[in-house]
Amino acid sequence: MNIKSFLRFVELPTKVASIIPFLMGTLYALYRFEDFYVLRFGLMFVSLLSFDMATTAINNYYDFKKASKTHGYGYETHNPIVHFKLKERTVVATIVILLALAAGGGIALVTQTGLLVFLLGGLSFLIGILYSFGPIPISRMPLGELFSGLFMGFVIIFISAYIHTDEHVVSLLLQNGWVSLNINIVEVLYLFWFSVPAILGIAGIMLANNICDIDEDVENRRYTLPVYIGRRNALVLFKYLYYVSYLDLVVLLILGINPILVLLILLTLIPLRRNIALFTEKQEKASTFILAVKNFVLMNLARIVVLGAAVLLNALI
Repeated sequence: MNIKSFLRFVELPTKVASIIPFLMGTLYALYRFEDFYVLRFGLMFVSLLSFDMATTAINNYYDFKKASKTHGYGYETHNPIVHFKLKERTVVATIVILLALAAGGGIALVTQTGLLVFLLGGLSFLIGILYSFGPIPISRMPLGELFSGLFMGFVIIFISAYIHTDEHVVSLLLQNGWVSLNINIVEVLYLFWFSVPAILGIAGIMLANNICDIDEDVENRRYTLPVYIGRRNALVLFKYLYYVSYLDLVVLLILGINPILVLLILLTLIPLRRNIALFTEKQEKASTFILAVKNFVLMNLARIVVLGAAVLLNALI
């Protein structure tokens, strides 16, 4: 397996769906609580990126093993294992190495933070594995958008903020055999509302992927959300995921969670609407699926820039 086939096997461009929430949670902690730990940041980055690549690799491997129709619908080019003629033992070894890196980084992070990160990280690992593997993987059910959105859009942001500011949000301590849990409900709710555009944007990436694969999924008995609700309704849902995200940004500004600079993000609605229209016209993995990724990056990278600018302004004032 060379670098090109590896990058295609783990679908590196889609890792923005985990790295962007990670950066957003970090900047949220910097902006709201003015806390940052370099070591914790590095450990979570390694663990998160490795695990995200591993789950994608497992998903591609599982599709390769379970596909009942291995021709047509661009299967020969769509599945990287087939396209690059990768050896099965190499594929399995790559998955094992990525999981080992993810687990090692996660365990090291737990030693720096505490029990809550262990529980949330463990749950995320479990969902990530069940997403692509098992008798009925989540990715083969109409729940993929929900689980990917919540765990990648909210849990990642929550953990990446928590590792810098655990005393401000949640405290989970083990003392004298008892677990003491103290939750700042207001801060958790604020953090959830802050995460909504990321949740819906990631769900949009999954939804677009499933819309593009709807014919192939029917052949291979993958009963995703678009298979259940139909292509037309799925496209309507795809559009409104983004509009709800922009509405959430305004609510966050009213609540005082977002800086006034967030109004600049509304300008991204212009190219985003154009991308939605292009995807509505044609849903094709090779040419238009990337528009869902671009929409997610466009909106949330703009949020990162705005939050970064707000952090710098706070530091200068």
